[in-house]
Amino acid sequence: MKSMANWVRALGLFVLASAACGIVYTAAVTLVAQVVFPYQANGSFVEGTDGNRYSMLVGQTYRDDAHMWGRVQNYNAETFTDEDGSVLLWAGPTNESPAAFEFGDAVAQRVEKVRAAHPEQGDAPVPSDLVTCSGSGFDPHISPAAAEYQVERLARTTGRSQDEIRAIIVQCTQQPQFGVLGDAAVNVLAVNLMLDGVL
Repeated sequence: MKSMANWVRALGLFVLASAACGIVYTAAVTLVAQVVFPYQANGSFVEGTDGNRYSMLVGQTYRDDAHMWGRVQNYNAETFTDEDGSVLLWAGPTNESPAAFEFGDAVAQRVEKVRAAHPEQGDAPVPSDLVTCSGSGFDPHISPAAAEYQVERLARTTGRSQDEIRAIIVQCTQQPQFGVLGDAAVNVLAVNLMLDGVL
């Protein structure tokens, strides 16, 4: 009898904890996010003048001369499909070890491409975030140094002055939270949408 009472109490506690953690807590966090941070909670979308919506959280691959280049993206459109057979795009880290020969070869090839597109930089070191993948595989941000590295090329290929390019970069730079947490980061997608006149 005592054993049965313990089981009933345990089951009651399980149901109560499941409801509190799985329903009440989730609903409360969602409500607070929607009220306090609606832009971020809904995907950080912006409406372009072209009528399209863009998420400022998802990096895009640009490799033409008239756009800013971001980090290496690691998208996969071959592994997963939905129940209708449509391709599901996902991204993730490459899991390449910096100690592996393949990693060194890949980075060396990327450095060569970046240098070829930026002859103005001569032998200046290529910022590492232009030749490596982030942990997420779709990071839309690069460092201010990586953005500055590309200013002369963008001025040459877009017809804008270097000052105009730098002004756009400043507008698209997110500062560290509270001024101390994290590093400043430039949203490459935002820069390119502004260069295209979409934002």
